[in-house]
Amino acid sequence: MTPRRQKRLVIVLALVLGLGATVGLILYALNQNMNLFYTPSELINGKPDGTKPTVGQRLRIGGMVVKGSVERDPKSLRISFKVADIGPSVTVIYDGILPDLFREGQGIVAQGVLINPTTVKASEVLAKHDENYMPPEVADAMKINHKRLQYTEEQLQGK
Repeated sequence: MTPRRQKRLVIVLALVLGLGATVGLILYALNQNMNLFYTPSELINGKPDGTKPTVGQRLRIGGMVVKGSVERDPKSLRISFKVADIGPSVTVIYDGILPDLFREGQGIVAQGVLINPTTVKASEVLAKHDENYMPPEVADAMKINHKRLQYTEEQLQGK
């Protein structure tokens, strides 16, 4: 191999390695900032593919605010409430001003960090904007869980 070809080969290899390292670092950075969506049932029982969030993971959780579960701290803006779909409920802790449309029995999506297997410390809470609206990801997840629950009940009844 001539010296000229060796230089070209070294330059091409350096470019390929540099590009590979750049893509790897970009994917790593994006993975660190990714927020995965869970319903309360999926948070506790895991998703159908078996994945379950770990404590400290950033995530989004959506469902309905359980009636009678809202507890406000009279000395601060701290509020805690339970969110449920068709299964178990998850406690959400939020320190701030809630949206005007936040009510018990309404759908919400909270973004935050999982601080224990059934508690999320939210950094943002979004409420639905009218009586017919539910975030698409919440509606889809609730449909999937409802179908899974029906299938399980049919199996128990021997159908």
